[in-house]
Amino acid sequence: MKTPNRPAVLVPAAALAASLAVAAAPGTAAAGCRPDARDLLMTYRPVDHTVTDAQYFRARLTLANRDRGCALAGGWTMYFTSVRQPAAVLAGAAGDAARARLAAQGLAVARADTARSGDFYALTPTGAFGRVAPGERRAIDLDVELWATHKSDAPAGWALAYGRGPARWMPAKTLLDPADPKQTKAFSGDARPVQTAALRHAENTARRLDLTLQQRIVPQPLSATAGGGTVALGGDSAITAPASLRKEAGYLRSALRDVSTGRGAPVTLRTDARLDADRDGEPDAEGYTLNATAAGVEIVGADAAGVLYGIQTLRQLVPAPAYKAAAAGRAPATVAVPRAAVADAPLFGYRGLHIDVARHFESPETVKKFLDLMAFSKLNRLHLGLTNDEGWRLEIPGLPELTGFGGRRVLEPDERTGLHHGMGSVNDLGGGDGVLGKARDRTQANLGRTPAFQGYEQLMVNFVGKGSGHYSAGDFTGILRYAAERHIEVVPELNFPAHARAAVQAMERRHQRTGDATYRLLDPQDTSRHVSVQGYNDNLVNPCVPGTYAFLRKVVGEVGKMYAAAGVPLNRLNLGGDEPPGPPEGWWNGSPACAANPDTAGKSGEELADLFFTRWNGIALTAAKSTSGWEDVTAPDRDLRLRNFAPLPWQNVWGWGREDWAYRFANEGTPVILAHATNLYMDLAYNKDPDEPGYYWAAYVDEKSTFTYQPFDVYANATEDRWGNPVTPSPGWQRLTEQGRKNILGIEAQLWAENGKTPEVREYQAFPKLLGAAERAWNRRTPSPAQMPAAWEVFSNTLGQVTYPLLSYYRPVGLRGTGVNYRVPLPGAKISAGTLTASVRNPGLAIEYSTDGVRWRAYGGPVRVGEHALVRTRSADGRTSRIAPVGVPAWRDGTAYRPGSVVTHQGELFTATRGGTGRAPDLAPGDWRLLQ
Repeated sequence: MKTPNRPAVLVPAAALAASLAVAAAPGTAAAGCRPDARDLLMTYRPVDHTVTDAQYFRARLTLANRDRGCALAGGWTMYFTSVRQPAAVLAGAAGDAARARLAAQGLAVARADTARSGDFYALTPTGAFGRVAPGERRAIDLDVELWATHKSDAPAGWALAYGRGPARWMPAKTLLDPADPKQTKAFSGDARPVQTAALRHAENTARRLDLTLQQRIVPQPLSATAGGGTVALGGDSAITAPASLRKEAGYLRSALRDVSTGRGAPVTLRTDARLDADRDGEPDAEGYTLNATAAGVEIVGADAAGVLYGIQTLRQLVPAPAYKAAAAGRAPATVAVPRAAVADAPLFGYRGLHIDVARHFESPETVKKFLDLMAFSKLNRLHLGLTNDEGWRLEIPGLPELTGFGGRRVLEPDERTGLHHGMGSVNDLGGGDGVLGKARDRTQANLGRTPAFQGYEQLMVNFVGKGSGHYSAGDFTGILRYAAERHIEVVPELNFPAHARAAVQAMERRHQRTGDATYRLLDPQDTSRHVSVQGYNDNLVNPCVPGTYAFLRKVVGEVGKMYAAAGVPLNRLNLGGDEPPGPPEGWWNGSPACAANPDTAGKSGEELADLFFTRWNGIALTAAKSTSGWEDVTAPDRDLRLRNFAPLPWQNVWGWGREDWAYRFANEGTPVILAHATNLYMDLAYNKDPDEPGYYWAAYVDEKSTFTYQPFDVYANATEDRWGNPVTPSPGWQRLTEQGRKNILGIEAQLWAENGKTPEVREYQAFPKLLGAAERAWNRRTPSPAQMPAAWEVFSNTLGQVTYPLLSYYRPVGLRGTGVNYRVPLPGAKISAGTLTASVRNPGLAIEYSTDGVRWRAYGGPVRVGEHALVRTRSADGRTSRIAPVGVPAWRDGTAYRPGSVVTHQGELFTATRGGTGRAPDLAPGDWRLLQ
């Protein structure tokens, strides 16, 4: 219903009030009126992790009624999603206590969808719920499983429906105070400190170095010698290349024209199959040499891929100011690159990046940008996660339900037209998804603040995120061709038998619509019970029904046709196979189809899984030359081994019992692709700062984690567990043998999408982490643990002085737009006797400081500031890191504040706009301005 005096949209002043919550005094509610959902605000924060130890914690929902005339009474449902289950949906004593606590507040919570599957919940009032008057704030205590020490753990996608009416967006925000141990210490065994300016200052030990030419290139080449002077290249420089290198010559032409307009020295491209870049007497696949002299540039590759990598090195030799000028529309006639001799070749033949587009979809343009950045970093395998529980992202001709239903997310408890609301998103900020009145743009979704995407943003709980979307066959072949031009193989992942809810439910809708069971993936009479880590109980395909294999043959056949249409080979197909829902004894044990089939009757769940994977692998090999899949497919202590299959060991979390699986596979003769979560999962949060987006179930992962990774001795990285406690490698962990070392195909960095809700967030998560992974995948000279501190200091300087400026104005070849949203590191700082001393992780980046959050000054050395200050890092393109407070006091009731005073309150930074004793910032938005 319409509300008197409700603004049509959030204007900046109203948005500020929304972000600070409610200042208005309660009014008199008009009889029978209801607040519009956009006049409510739901604030979430964890308040106490000590109510139990690692079982559940207490969170506080604060429901603010910002309406001036209408009370919120009964007859409503608040929908939301949550990666952490509300304890009230759990069985047992914990669930009973949580339900009783909610009931005492006049509320109940349950799974919102008919299937009772996944992360979709509904909060509803009971008869005991007291109305929330206009201007009132109602605190609701909610017990939630496990812990939540990052804002990314928060419930998301809040929507309100009255009765049987439509659901409408209800603005939400997340708070978490990093200074409150009850909010940040997950449980008694959590020893990891929260990030502070002082902690960073102690860790920022890198000195500014004068970098050699070799050290300025990422990944660092085998050799690079500066010849003295420069050579001028231009967009119209003559490029000589044989017909076999036509595409590489075109790529170079495009890259040069992106940064220059005139005619410079010539460039010659050629191949030499005998090229021996490391001079060991053997030719080096993908190797190259680059020689830049006064006469021009010659790039020689062992093959066409080697030529392309030489071109990528040349792109890095172009000075950053030239990229900056080109980005501003002032491209110079020529660019001066150093005269040099470079020789290089990779360590691994498989240098991969996995991008999950199933949890949140990404456009073809975003994928192509990542492909060009992969080539820039000399990576050569894109593992594209096209299917998962939350979405099927590839058109399959003849099966329109896969994308028409399985590629859509909608707020529909009965899932009539698409998968239910999940992971806080439906159709981004677009319509047609069952949520009305969503924010009109990202700024409004971010509660009135333009998102900087340098950390957590409130829009991440306000429906931003592509829950819907898919690639047409034409989109996909376009991606394949774009990748092939960069010598990148696309490895499609079709994840089965678990994580298959999108496919299972789409084929059920097909069966319901047509009556055709040809591609049905489940046994409708199956009474087996199992629940996945993500809370799904209906995401498992059945290995005993013929529809499963007919479906897989159909999908694989169509995917093979797309590769053929693109003119590229399908060299590898990923079978998926991870995280089957537990318990194993529940896998299909209630399926009459399994009991009736002579081939499956009497088999255990594990035996049925082995049967499935054997058949699935055979089907995949009808179109692909080889296959891969997660380590779950073939455990080292099981008998199952698949033809032409390479596992990706990932669960090496210290203490979980799978630390040595990668080496056990390799030592027995199985080819392995390393995907260790502790060092290569780039979607995990950078560190323990509540504003770092991402999860932390395996570890915190930053660019130091990826750079210092030891592919041949991963135990050297086992210094701390995920909670910051010391780890001692077990003598029982199997070491990699010399023979086993030959079976390590390469490494693959992982970019999962639970929190990757925008391209900017994806880039923030990936850069600079991906550069460290590229270093370890390419550079043959992996530093030993003893050598690593010095190597890390060089790498830190390379990023700050060279690589970040290049990425600031990076232009992907063949695409529009410039720049990469890499993470700008927060500075470290301390104040002693009123003097501020600050530091930055990557020498070469600038530091700024302020005492009021309004006037910022360049930091050049220790400076007098008084008792507190704010610091931030500035990148070459003018973007800044999040603001880091140093000595800033927490708000205290009754304290006198002058205009310009700065305080922290529940993890947010405020500056006083006028003086007085004031009230808490979230109660007096007119007196305070939110800084961050």
